[in-house]
Amino acid sequence: MLLRPLLASALLVLPLAAVAESPNIEPGQWDFTSTTTVEADMPIPDQTETYQECIAQSDLDDGTFDFIEEEEGCELLEHNVSADGVDYQMICQEEGGEATIDGNMAFMGDRTEGNVDILVESQQMGQMQLQTVIEGERTGDC
Repeated sequence: MLLRPLLASALLVLPLAAVAESPNIEPGQWDFTSTTTVEADMPIPDQTETYQECIAQSDLDDGTFDFIEEEEGCELLEHNVSADGVDYQMICQEEGGEATIDGNMAFMGDRTEGNVDILVESQQMGQMQLQTVIEGERTGDC
């Protein structure tokens, strides 16, 4: 199914590309919540996921921390990173479908907010519009 790998590629919190300046993120233990709403021909309930991540100062200092992972079958089309956040566009292709992904994440010291909008064109499921809202907050030390 095309939906599952696309959600995974859009939502993972892992490094990918160099950041010119350190992101405005306080190191420590972080809790993240992502809620995905799907508009499609068939009813699909909202999906909420929570996860934790330890973000070390060394992660921020090495210039590779920006909340995006490019999965196999995906191409990063645009990627703008600053201390205050990241904006990106990606396209993912899998047999029988394609997804266009537009995402952004704001870095605000001890919290983050972002959105990922995905338009899926699938032979099996038709057209779907997914919107994911991501919120994160620092909860303490690792």
